[in-house]
Amino acid sequence: MELTPKQIVHELDKHIIGQSEAKKAVAIALRNRYRRSRLSPELQEEITPKNIIMKGPTGVGKTEIARRLARLVKAPFIKVEATKYTEVGYVGRDVESMVRDLAECAIRLVKEEKTQEVSFRATASAERRIAKVLAEIKKDERGETPKEMFEQRLVDEIHEGKYDGTVIEIEVFDAPKTMELTSAGGGSIDIGSIFGDMLPKKGRKRKLTVREAKQLLIAEEADKLIDGDAVTAEGIRRAENDGIIFIDEIDKIAGKGNESGADVSREGVQRDILPIVEGSTVMTKYGPVKTDYILFIAAGAFHVSKIEDLIPELQGRFPIQVELKSLTKEDFVNILTNTQNAITSQYAALLSVDNIDLKFTPDAIEKIAEISAEINETSEDIGARRLHTVMEYLLEDISFNAGGNDYPVITVEVNAKYVEEHLENIIRNRDLKKYVL
Repeated sequence: MELTPKQIVHELDKHIIGQSEAKKAVAIALRNRYRRSRLSPELQEEITPKNIIMKGPTGVGKTEIARRLARLVKAPFIKVEATKYTEVGYVGRDVESMVRDLAECAIRLVKEEKTQEVSFRATASAERRIAKVLAEIKKDERGETPKEMFEQRLVDEIHEGKYDGTVIEIEVFDAPKTMELTSAGGGSIDIGSIFGDMLPKKGRKRKLTVREAKQLLIAEEADKLIDGDAVTAEGIRRAENDGIIFIDEIDKIAGKGNESGADVSREGVQRDILPIVEGSTVMTKYGPVKTDYILFIAAGAFHVSKIEDLIPELQGRFPIQVELKSLTKEDFVNILTNTQNAITSQYAALLSVDNIDLKFTPDAIEKIAEISAEINETSEDIGARRLHTVMEYLLEDISFNAGGNDYPVITVEVNAKYVEEHLENIIRNRDLKKYVL
């Protein structure tokens, strides 16, 4: 990854409006990873990521910034909620499971990449296997043609999709069913894979169309071509060095001074998260994973509690603190017009299926933005999610009445007058409880 911080921010700007301070912080954190990778191994050992804590209301882009960042560099990424975890001794998920989930994500990413690399060979092998089955079915058509030439002709026709709908009976191998046992120390043992490796793979006959059989056989052939141990080793390396864990709702476990009821475990969860963030080794079914160089991004609204209410040791592990601002009318206008796959273009694409050519005038965009911003100010501030509420209400009649491909293409223009008429109840009552989940 050789994107500069400015380039990273530019890429994030395509999907997230505003929040330049938060974007700058994550861009620097990501670039520092690249800088660290160019240093000597001795110096790499000394440099750890500077974790980030984001403070801001819901729907302003905290999760989206982290998710887009990970997607940008194809880094293993998981989002967890701090409220899902319990202190050791309570019934519930232990904090180490977030690292195990990250390892799973990293290995899946690597396996997808390796599968892509061998897809050409895997496809050729799968088509040859199907051709052998089809050759038996069509042996009467072969005539004097040599068997190899006949099968090659079938391979070419299978590749072109000529037999996609033809039903054939083919032998496929079942993967061992996953069954995990969790040890007292939190590690897990995959019983299915242990016995699956010891016993020969069991095949069974299945009747499938050629198209379905091809997909199954490509996956099967790709597995044969991929080195599983190399995938695991690379997955663990990526989880340790490139992994990003996004801990949401961290403000919900900040409860200084609470000494009774369920609040007792809040500080306990913080103390359990602390060694993971500080750097420890977590046992997974793929082997040990070091958390020293994983980038942690925590986020919370901090309406009731403050960042200072977290235990000091945990605050110290998140040296970079950024505050995200509530969205303004101008931000809503930009979200509706200047982002990739904006919500307006999403609705236009959906309704085009039913031959509706949906268009929004600039004054309609202004009005939608104005109403969304006002509702966020006068009721609960749910950020950009408010647009989903307003747009769903606005286009309810069009969405309900559209339907059927028999109708000619109809152009529907949404202007400011249309918005005012259809959002009259919202403007008057500000009552959207029906649509807020």
